[in-house]
Amino acid sequence: MQKKKLPVGIDDFGKLRREDFYYIDKTGLIRDLLNNWGEVNLFTRPRRFGKTLNMSMLKCFFEIGTDKTLFDGLAISQETALCEEYMGKYPVIFISLKDVDGLRFEDARKRLIKKVGTEAERFRFLLNSDRLSVNEKEKYSALVALDKGQYVMDEEMLTSSLEVLSSLLCRHYGKKAILLIDEYDVPLDKAFQHGYYNEMVLLIRGLFGQVLKTNEFLQFAVLTGCLRVSKESIFTGLNNFDVNSIVDVEHDEQFGFTDSEAQRLLEDYGLNERAGIVKEWYDGYRFGNANIYCPWDVIKYTKKLLADPYAEPEAFWINTSGNDLVKRFIDKADKTTQNEIERLIAGEAIEKAIRLDLTYNELDASIANLWSVLFTTGYLTQTGRAVNGVYKLVIPNREVREVFILQIQEWFKETTLADSARINRFCAAFPAGDVSTIQDMLHDYLWDSISVRDTAVRTSMKENFYHGMVLGLLRSQGNWLIQSNAETGEGYSDISVSTPARTGIVIELKYANDGDMEAACAEALKQIEEKKYAVGLQRQGMKTIIRYGIAFWEKECMVVME
Repeated sequence: MQKKKLPVGIDDFGKLRREDFYYIDKTGLIRDLLNNWGEVNLFTRPRRFGKTLNMSMLKCFFEIGTDKTLFDGLAISQETALCEEYMGKYPVIFISLKDVDGLRFEDARKRLIKKVGTEAERFRFLLNSDRLSVNEKEKYSALVALDKGQYVMDEEMLTSSLEVLSSLLCRHYGKKAILLIDEYDVPLDKAFQHGYYNEMVLLIRGLFGQVLKTNEFLQFAVLTGCLRVSKESIFTGLNNFDVNSIVDVEHDEQFGFTDSEAQRLLEDYGLNERAGIVKEWYDGYRFGNANIYCPWDVIKYTKKLLADPYAEPEAFWINTSGNDLVKRFIDKADKTTQNEIERLIAGEAIEKAIRLDLTYNELDASIANLWSVLFTTGYLTQTGRAVNGVYKLVIPNREVREVFILQIQEWFKETTLADSARINRFCAAFPAGDVSTIQDMLHDYLWDSISVRDTAVRTSMKENFYHGMVLGLLRSQGNWLIQSNAETGEGYSDISVSTPARTGIVIELKYANDGDMEAACAEALKQIEEKKYAVGLQRQGMKTIIRYGIAFWEKECMVVME
């Protein structure tokens, strides 16, 4: 049987269903929403967990003139009474704010105007409606008016635009409108990053206030976002507000893939044997009572495996969402927080009081707020139930752990390279054969850094971490030729160095799992000799060859020279 295409990056429900892409049925969200909806419903989930696809699904279900066959065979089609009452019965306004960005407020405001104007264009039939007055048609014309191809709404018109559009649609159809706003918090996030947060808050508060508060033309609204922005900042005066976040049990399986859904997908594509590695890398998120996989990762990796059965897993989710939050967190970390990060990487849980609603300009106010944001955005997840607002936080999976390690390495590079005198003294000790200076300074660097420790992380990962650390320090010497894991002699040495003074340095690193660093150093030197790692340096004309075995154990180290 022909396998269905995998929907990488497709978040248009209609396209996905019409063109027969693989789809994991999330239409239960429609049923649950209709059985228990508030006037304004906010869903907060991390990025790439299917929010936009679910919003597109809602649009396709409710909108007048919809293609009802899109839902054939899906769970919602069994709810005949709900389908009869609601399917294809409402005008729907659907706005995504995920591209409302700009280095200046004016640029972002223009993008927001374009979003609203483009959506309003879908209802051009309102100009010919016999149910609208001349004044009402003039209001619609103002929403879609152009000057040199650009929408020209002024501030007042933009603020009232969604409320005006809902009123016009209600007048035309005799049915209240449904409003869907996807990625509602992106403009605030971008404004915070680029320095015009206060102006954007005022604009979004005005826009949302008019359409969501006491709007007689609104049936209900659904908003999605990454952060639950505090009610006081943009939802002032909204009493009809129902928030569903990652800690809520209701709707907990409707964003992301459950274990059974992920396993079924792998089975459908004949990849059952990869279930373990998919779980290790992409599972581990906990929403309400459900254990959830990141759907973006599962689909991307499945597609990659179909093209290359030997493909290694990658950090797909991380590569699309950026790591600014982790970087900001590590930059602000004091010694206590550094220790907590080490424990997280080692697979331990950290207990923290979490705030689920924040304003963006509070993010950097304290390290406590950054813990909360890392939790709500998916970089950390909960294990078990919270007690009095205190959550047991863990890193969800291998993908996110790799990100933390990468950012720690970047942070270490930046902080150590800033002290050039110190780093030059450390590097000069290698060609000088000054073992005690190398060991003492390396120990100091370890103490200053955040290290990868404990048994939860494999030895190879630990060695890679320390390898990256030493390599970063040595690469500060611009006139040294440094090769990392380069083929030399009969195998691969960890690090080999050629200096202008024709001194060659071979370094082999070991992690002493049992704490016996002396034995680990001896093993490293033995490996250098047996594998003939020095041969390549001799071929390059190095007159003197120095061999170092370096062993690590947590924040301890030992250096032996031969």
